[in-house]
Amino acid sequence: MPKPYQPLRLDLRKTYKLFINGEFVRSESGRSDAIGQAPDDVANVARASRKDLRSAVDAARVAFPQWSGLSPLARGQALYQIAEAIDARRQQFALRIRQASKADDALSMREVGAATDRTLWYAGWCDKYAALVSSRNPVAGPFFSSSAPEPMGVVGVVAPDEPALLGLVSSLVPPLVSGNTVVVVASEIDPRTAVELAECFSGCDLLPGTINLLTGKRIELAPALARHLDVDALDAHGLDPPFAAELERLGTDNLKRIRALPALATSAWFAESAQDLTNVSALTELKTIWHPVGA
Repeated sequence: MPKPYQPLRLDLRKTYKLFINGEFVRSESGRSDAIGQAPDDVANVARASRKDLRSAVDAARVAFPQWSGLSPLARGQALYQIAEAIDARRQQFALRIRQASKADDALSMREVGAATDRTLWYAGWCDKYAALVSSRNPVAGPFFSSSAPEPMGVVGVVAPDEPALLGLVSSLVPPLVSGNTVVVVASEIDPRTAVELAECFSGCDLLPGTINLLTGKRIELAPALARHLDVDALDAHGLDPPFAAELERLGTDNLKRIRALPALATSAWFAESAQDLTNVSALTELKTIWHPVGA
């Protein structure tokens, strides 16, 4: 008597892709890394190559004049939509945080709430920041002199490893306030949270290329960002001093502004001091205009 048919069971792992130019794409190299601890929670995450990074920078450069050309109110509304999307997925993000960091229910929900609030805080400054830091300068002579902030261009961001969601939001959103576009290297410890945040971006009024998110090894991607001549600034978090010094050396060819910040304790990201307008001004240039009196 023939044996009953038993289908072959395949445990298919989900593969999380890169987010470049408003689309989810595979790495051109085809490389990926397995992540997850539990047998039912193992997935593959794309490992971005330097070619992927170049594609992301190209997309950010094309998007820059459009994103910076939007009214500050429109940029603020787009960031507000990101906060709404995070809040709408708060249970999903909290579950992901618990799986990756072993945080309890209360702490994971607190991180999601803090990420939402921080995005809202920066969104509210989009149409206020320029007025706050602009000035009429006292000069000795028959001139009017005034200064106003302008975005730098394409900003590379190396997000901290922990906390994966709050740290990513806290380092990603400030460059966007003034009109920069960004290429982000996500946490190596919990890259899935970053990719799921990118799913929120795809449903918001963000121009393609405004935010480009790469997963992979920061030892490969951060030097490529520092070396790339079309990246105007690099904002790196959680680097050890020798690695930070190497990035500063690599960025000298195009006089790239590099801000390398040491690792913070997880609790420090929840503090009010972690949301500060200096995180916006650090990635802007002040443009000064001189005009003769009576002309």
